[in-house]
Amino acid sequence: MPDTSFQGRIWVLANAEGALIEDIDTDQIYHNAFLHITDIDGMGRYALGNLEGWKDFPDRARPGDILIAGRNFGAGSSRQQAVDCFKALKTGMILAPSFGAIYFRNAVNSAFPVLTGPDLKARVDRGELRSGDELAIDVRTGVSRNLTRDMSFSLTPMSEVQFGVWRAGGLFSYARNTEG
Repeated sequence: MPDTSFQGRIWVLANAEGALIEDIDTDQIYHNAFLHITDIDGMGRYALGNLEGWKDFPDRARPGDILIAGRNFGAGSSRQQAVDCFKALKTGMILAPSFGAIYFRNAVNSAFPVLTGPDLKARVDRGELRSGDELAIDVRTGVSRNLTRDMSFSLTPMSEVQFGVWRAGGLFSYARNTEG
């Protein structure tokens, strides 16, 4: 069984005023001008390329980084590239108060970790979570720790199915290994 803990530097997807950006749609995550790219490894350089203030994110990101976004992250179309671009960058996971339903399902099916935290916005507003902080997160329990600020908080842990799909490496592998 894989380790259930993640540790990484966070990026708070905030606007110029410091507020979490809400309703980031799949076109802002991965612009439709690049849908012709079919090699997942080539998609990373376009991540957040249509989100004002974040167009240089691929140049600054490191493997294992954790994104924190506002509510309804990934709203809009069923664009799988909006998940795959983060996988190409080797992003560790994305945290948000909520996700667009299709985006969440695409991420889960692709074994890309996404977790919700209803109080993330309040924690960002209070300065408890800032870009550059180091987080440690257990996806099974939701127990999270901001190592930079020496504080703990909770996220909604992965469901049994989400964990099973993640552990299997994707929905198809999960289905092949599940007795039915």
